[in-house]
Amino acid sequence: MGIHGTTCLKGPITSARPWWRSEDGADVKLQPAREDRPMRHDLIARVRREIESGAYDTPERFEGALDRLLDSLEAD
Repeated sequence: MGIHGTTCLKGPITSARPWWRSEDGADVKLQPAREDRPMRHDLIARVRREIESGAYDTPERFEGALDRLLDSLEAD
């Protein structure tokens, strides 16, 4: 497991990685979180309960995720 120093990362990613740069070499600017939408605590609690009980990861969800992944790979 790697340990990063406190000054290594800026936000959730490090901009020093080449894959976070656009085609012209400029840093990719991420959109800031939208403050005008409140967190949906009820949704978060429900999903956490489903994950805990094992009901969240269903074959249908995996199938849908795989379909979206294949679609995104075929689009490239």
